[in-house]
Amino acid sequence: MLRFISITIGAVVLALALPRATAADPTPQIIRGEYLATHVAMCVQCHSPRSDTGVLDSTRLFMGTTLPIKSPFAGLEFAMSTPRLRGLPSGFHEEDVVRLLRTGMDQRGRTPRAPMPPFRMSEEDARAIAAFLASLR
Repeated sequence: MLRFISITIGAVVLALALPRATAADPTPQIIRGEYLATHVAMCVQCHSPRSDTGVLDSTRLFMGTTLPIKSPFAGLEFAMSTPRLRGLPSGFHEEDVVRLLRTGMDQRGRTPRAPMPPFRMSEEDARAIAAFLASLR
């Protein structure tokens, strides 16, 4: 009985000592999502406007933009613009992002126009990116 009490007290002390995530302290999932969206899947490259010199506009990341490139492939037109992802605007939910990143299909069952790649991410990675995008305000 004494051993049970000391294990329980130890667990409570440990739980109280662990840091808690707040709005100012992003969760590990959001941090992972930021890493994936900016350095792995590279979403930031097409979904963010650039300056006249081609540098990403850090004040408008993930706000959507026009695409300055044309398809190099005959018969394959690229999208003219990319949608805003920052904060997941009205009509676009985390589950929509997860579905797109896991299956390559949007909420209507269509594939986005090139150059958007048909991702086949793991559930964990797709949810991390969705959480990160939703956290942006």
